Amino acid sequence: MKHDNTEALNLLKTAKGQIEAIIKMTEDQRYCVDISNQVMAVQALLKKANLSILKNHIDSCVRDSFTDGTNEEKMNEVLDVLKIYLK
Repeated sequence: MKHDNTEALNLLKTAKGQIEAIIKMTEDQRYCVDISNQVMAVQALLKKANLSILKNHIDSCVRDSFTDGTNEEKMNEVLDVLKIYLK
């Protein structure tokens, strides 16, 4: 099944633009708290992108794995990612 990662891609592109702005802010020696707030905003975008990617993976690869017999492997992969994510 084909993934629709449009949402994740848009979030990642937005994060990229924000990171470029943060680099410029840092080079310009802008106020540290303002820079920190922008870093946290990018982290939130990356979390949303990651959740979107995982949802697409579950909706496609994991779902398909139940027909080809690799479902336990695919579910364990998702659990491994979630263990890291939830730390």
